Amino acid sequence: MANDEAVREKVAWVLVRDHRVLVTRSHGREVFYFPGGMREPGESDSQTLVREIEEELLTAIDAGSMVHVGTFEVPAGHPERGPFRMICYTADHDGPLTPSMEVAETAWFGYEDRHRVSYVDGLVLEALHEAGLLW
Repeated sequence: MANDEAVREKVAWVLVRDHRVLVTRSHGREVFYFPGGMREPGESDSQTLVREIEEELLTAIDAGSMVHVGTFEVPAGHPERGPFRMICYTADHDGPLTPSMEVAETAWFGYEDRHRVSYVDGLVLEALHEAGLLW
C-alpha cells in the first residue's frame, strides 16, 4: 500500500487447536474476529499482543514463543473500511482463556465458518485452510 502511515493496523493472535481456530465476538456485533487489537504509540507487535490478549481473554501470552503467521490486508476503498492491515502471530499462553467484559463470546471456527468472520479474518482462515491447519 502506498502510504503506510494511513493504514490502520491490528496485531492478532491465531490459536489453532484440533483444526479449529479461536475467534471472539464483541458486544453488539454479529461478526467474529481474531483476538487482538490496535497498537498503542511506541508499542511493538509483541507488546501489543501481550496487552490485548490479557485485556480480552485474561491469559498471558508468551512473547518469546510468538511466530509470525502472515500479514493480511484490506485494500483502500474496500467496503470493510480499507486500507487495513492485520499482522497475525501464533504464540503459547499461560492460563485459561477467560473472556473479559469486552468480549461477548468466544468460539472455535473451522473453515466452514468463514462466512461468519470479517473480510480480513476470512483471508486468514483461507491461508490456514490452504496450509492444512484448518478444516
